[in-house]
Amino acid sequence: MNLTRRALFVAALAIPVAGTILRPAFADEPEVFAPGGVAISGYDPVAYFTEGKPVPGKMDHALMWRGATWYFASAESMEAFEMNPAAYAPQYGGYCAYAMSKGAVASTAPEAFTVSDGRLYLNFSTEVRTIWSQDIPGNVVLADGYWPAALNTK
Repeated sequence: MNLTRRALFVAALAIPVAGTILRPAFADEPEVFAPGGVAISGYDPVAYFTEGKPVPGKMDHALMWRGATWYFASAESMEAFEMNPAAYAPQYGGYCAYAMSKGAVASTAPEAFTVSDGRLYLNFSTEVRTIWSQDIPGNVVLADGYWPAALNTK
């Protein structure tokens, strides 16, 4: 019975989320989700791997990559990213991984993250992350199939 209640709860969460985040992009979207030109709302992408949590970056540790400004908590984090940005940058340009698994583009929240198989995935919210986490491998396969074409949906 508890499992059924949880399934109903998750489904109830998914209904309003689907209408909010699972919208197709109406115009070409930039390669990196960076409102105001700043990726991950200014959080350090390396810290998700080294600290296991979102850590705010600092303006004095910033660099441009793929048309966005990326902030880092330390010079060491910035150097690690510079040496291998693909290892630390969030998948799908920092757009919501769950939305991408549905062929849609959505914003993300820095605290709604998952590191799985050495890759960083961001989601619209922690509630959406719960749904995403139910089948990460399956969702990754689906999202990979839509990325990056979903950015060009009109």
